Amino acid sequence: MMHNEMSRRRLLGLGVGLGAAASLTLAGCGGGSASKSTATGNGGKDYTGPKVSLNLWNGFTGGDGDIFKKLVEQFNAEHQNIAIAVNTYRWDDYYSKLPGAVSSGSGPDIAVMHMDQLATFAARGVITELDDVAKALELSEGDFAPTVWKGGLYNNKRYGIPLDMHPLGFYYNKAVMQKAGLDPNKPPTTRDEFTAALTELKKSGVQGFWISPFQFTGGMTFYSLLHQWGGTLFDAEVTKATFNSDPAVEACTWLVDLIKQGHSPSNVGQDGDYLALKSGKNAFNFNGIWQINDIAKDPNAQIGVAELPQIGSQKAAWANSHNFTIVKQRSADNNKISGAKVFINWLSEHSLDWAKGGQVPARKEVREGAEFKAIPNVATLAPELDYAAFPPAVPGLGEVVTTFYTSFNEAVLGKKSPKQALDDGAAKATKQLEDNRKKYGS
Repeated sequence: MMHNEMSRRRLLGLGVGLGAAASLTLAGCGGGSASKSTATGNGGKDYTGPKVSLNLWNGFTGGDGDIFKKLVEQFNAEHQNIAIAVNTYRWDDYYSKLPGAVSSGSGPDIAVMHMDQLATFAARGVITELDDVAKALELSEGDFAPTVWKGGLYNNKRYGIPLDMHPLGFYYNKAVMQKAGLDPNKPPTTRDEFTAALTELKKSGVQGFWISPFQFTGGMTFYSLLHQWGGTLFDAEVTKATFNSDPAVEACTWLVDLIKQGHSPSNVGQDGDYLALKSGKNAFNFNGIWQINDIAKDPNAQIGVAELPQIGSQKAAWANSHNFTIVKQRSADNNKISGAKVFINWLSEHSLDWAKGGQVPARKEVREGAEFKAIPNVATLAPELDYAAFPPAVPGLGEVVTTFYTSFNEAVLGKKSPKQALDDGAAKATKQLEDNRKKYGS
């Protein structure tokens, strides 16, 4: 189960390397042909037409998948004229499989998609606009966190209705802290507290904070700290990579220096940082909210969850968001489209149940309710939504962000100095952004 969970969420992040694959196969997936039926819906409020069967694709292969399927079953039971069939794939297979399926006319009606993937699939005409859904349901930025709501836009048109947000959180082993003489109920919240705790842990023979050279989760840690130092991955127009700025180099150097100072092994294997936390070999780990359900499986585990400590000059945390999209078809069936909109709205309204799968609801009224706040640990990370660092809505972003993570990998493994690694990576990423503008016509 652990192996499946680790594999599942490797693509939970920033759509690694998938922009190129999508660009090769989506060119023939423009608008559909004339509609086969007359719509009998009103933008998602209800559907009164003949029974429709809809296919939904998602990548929820872990514990969240069981919760998702139960919600779909509940929807089907409550809607006799709409039947949703769920197909689940690993995220890496999902995004590579979707373009070809749509081209051949065998794609889904509804697709769950990460925020950073929306622009790519919208630019290639694979998913349809959803402005009418937002208008009919009277949804606006005020109903969601502004960053999550805006993340569903591409070229000022809405293509995604946000379901949740999943940020990086701070996990700490209370037993290890206590053995080092630290208060297990007071995890560090500042840079000074964090470094002081690492010093005490080292005295007790523990390398307290293992730094992974991989995207999960060392790269995401750097992503967060870069923003905490006041840096950004790209300029405001997303035409130039800026992750080699002075703040970025400082953040990367701080992490690399922790390895040199003996607070982390020099070459941590994939997921080794998290497994070491669970086994008591280290004390601190920055990891995704999706691990909350995993630590809950062990009733004897003494692992706490908190917001990321503020290491830099401001708070920031890596985050992404799942969005619902409607896939374009060769021959559009407006009844199916209407039924899909009803489902999207229904599940958005039922996102409290989805939160139990380890996600922060995007819908404000659900997030601020007493029932959500009572969900252990998940609610603890909800405040990070106010300072979450989301990826920009730019087509083909996946391979560009892969370059960012590769640069960090080279610095952590000592292949290059932090400055050289980030300079080289930023130059390559800037060229990739230029190529993407030509490829996607934006």
